[in-house]
Amino acid sequence: MEIYFDSKDLKCKTPFGAVGTDKVITFTAYCKDGVFVQRAYLVIYQDGNDVPLEYPMSYIETTAGMSSFSVDVDDLEVGLYWYHFVFYTEEGEFRKDKDGYGFQLTIFDEDYKTPDDVKGGVIYHAFVDRFAKGKDKNAIFIKKGVLKAWDEPLTLCDPDGVYRANDFYGGNFQGIIDKLDYLKDLGVTLLYLSPIFKSSSTHRYDTGNYLEVDELLGTEAKFKELIDKAKDKGIDIMLDGVFNHTGADSIYFNKFGNYDSIGAYQSMQSPYFNWYTFYDFPDNYHCWWGVTVCPTIKPTPNGFRDLITNPINGVINKWTSLGVKAWRLDVVDELAEDFVKDIRKAVKRGGKDKLLIGEVWEDASNKIAYDTRRHYFQGEELDGVMNYVYKNAILAYTMGGTPKAFKNAVYELVENYPKQSLDCSMNLIGTHDTVRALTILGGATQENYTKSEKNAYRLTQENYALAVKRLKIASAIEFMLPGIPSIYYGDEIGMQGFEDPMNREPMKWDDINEEVHSHYVALGKIRKDYKAEMCGSIEIEDDDILIMRRKAKKTITLIANTCDYRRTYPLDTDKYDLLTGKHIKGRLILEPNEVYIIEE
Repeated sequence: MEIYFDSKDLKCKTPFGAVGTDKVITFTAYCKDGVFVQRAYLVIYQDGNDVPLEYPMSYIETTAGMSSFSVDVDDLEVGLYWYHFVFYTEEGEFRKDKDGYGFQLTIFDEDYKTPDDVKGGVIYHAFVDRFAKGKDKNAIFIKKGVLKAWDEPLTLCDPDGVYRANDFYGGNFQGIIDKLDYLKDLGVTLLYLSPIFKSSSTHRYDTGNYLEVDELLGTEAKFKELIDKAKDKGIDIMLDGVFNHTGADSIYFNKFGNYDSIGAYQSMQSPYFNWYTFYDFPDNYHCWWGVTVCPTIKPTPNGFRDLITNPINGVINKWTSLGVKAWRLDVVDELAEDFVKDIRKAVKRGGKDKLLIGEVWEDASNKIAYDTRRHYFQGEELDGVMNYVYKNAILAYTMGGTPKAFKNAVYELVENYPKQSLDCSMNLIGTHDTVRALTILGGATQENYTKSEKNAYRLTQENYALAVKRLKIASAIEFMLPGIPSIYYGDEIGMQGFEDPMNREPMKWDDINEEVHSHYVALGKIRKDYKAEMCGSIEIEDDDILIMRRKAKKTITLIANTCDYRRTYPLDTDKYDLLTGKHIKGRLILEPNEVYIIEE
């Protein structure tokens, strides 16, 4: 017996996708006429509960040789669910599911809201030490390491063979202030800064003191100046919240005695001792992925939680009150869920328009981490996540994948995420943790390369030209997808680089690829001019070319060709390519690795 049900088809399920608790969900399944159905059931399991909820389905009608059975469901609480259908006939029992498993259903709190003003915008991800160095006499270097000239090569490891991330280039708040007009021209509305708090490393993911900015960046007053001047240009600030671990060199752990405190490493009587897990005090302790400079915080130490979320003198309150718009939670899947909820409350005390994003590399609606199901979009957790799922789909398609595979990957999240969460998620094709997009798109591989060889590696002229074409497609798709596109500093000027630290070179201000840069400027303008459409519906066609439409009052369409032969796209009237301003007459001719965006 053949049963038809497609969770993405509104004839089968309404409303589409994730559903609020205030909505009635109608499920309709179809079977071929001529089979006598004795009874039919919708069977729903709440995630983690083996006891099914069974809903008898009613016969509705027979049309065009298909009989339909339907049921309304309105009694599901907030949670993650899996469902399937069972039809009993004179021939036996038949089940309809998805790939041998249940269809997913996300139920979120009806009051779950995310900030509207960030939707349709553009994020710029600045690795602060390497973005721009401005003149600031108050930005001082008093670290154990080396302060380099902007054009000096990266340090891959120290002479003893250890990489300490202690080569500094002096990027600072003043440098960012000096480049605000540059960011505005890119259409940036939210500036995401890598960690800015006092630390001993160049990346600052080993926090020394959450309540102080790093002295090499400038003063707190200078940071406030950055917030205010950025705001004047329509740009808000997002900070990186690293709350899973601190630095070993910190006021809290104080392994090296550089702080005027009694740290957990120094004494069991330290007020911070119970924040950490010691296996053999003091040198054997739990640390993030074995990195000894990053001792891990226990899941529920009250003192640490109070430090971060206290409504009066907590870390989030301090910097949000200063004018910070948003927070990105580093390794959010390693934080206790009730801690994430407390963080959300702390962020939202600054206003419902404040944004909270988490670092998640998989589908965040059903993620399991450390054998535990994580919940991020049910109403008390995150507003959005870093969308690595879309990154993988974009790059796979651009490198020769099929439009169909891309469509399936995109629609999976469109269906699984609440729309308000997807619209606030951070789309990307590269970050400080990944190989630069241009290097990947040029076909570079990491096989058999030493770190020194990777650092020296540059694409051939031919491969670079191909990578630029592919980057234009990848970035255009990124900017058109639901969510907020994020530009990793340097990608918009054609920088190359393998993984950390090669993807963290100083910004090459004197070597800007104008073709790439003007493309990103055009993408930013499209986001601004068509903000409503970027928050509207999405449709994807999966022929041999990719056609993706965003609709609201208007319709804008992306047409991309990654085939190795020319393709055409018919037009009803003459159009203009929004990326280049090119006038298109009659029909659109797409050369291999070419992309257009038009208003239809």
